[in-house]
Amino acid sequence: MWTAVLLASIVCVALKAIGYLIPARLFDAPVPSRITDLLTVALLAALVAVQSLGVGQQIVVDARVPALLVAAGLLLLRAPFLVVVVAAAVVAALLRLWGWAA
Repeated sequence: MWTAVLLASIVCVALKAIGYLIPARLFDAPVPSRITDLLTVALLAALVAVQSLGVGQQIVVDARVPALLVAAGLLLLRAPFLVVVVAAAVVAALLRLWGWAA
């Protein structure tokens, strides 16, 4: 296990070092700039989807999904981030308390 952690750490440091060696002019063009912007959004969306729907190898719809929908709605309404987090947590907690979602 520790071997995998150390190997992954070394790979991450190597990738970061390689990133510094790439000339900045390569990322100044419109296409690479657009790709890097969209890639960040896509990776974050994938992380949210996996963390909110995934349990092991299964897709599970539980209290996290309505909480995520409440959070998304509040973000669309430009609510403060703390309000979004607290509201989503309250929704998930109430659904679990009432037994509507595991």
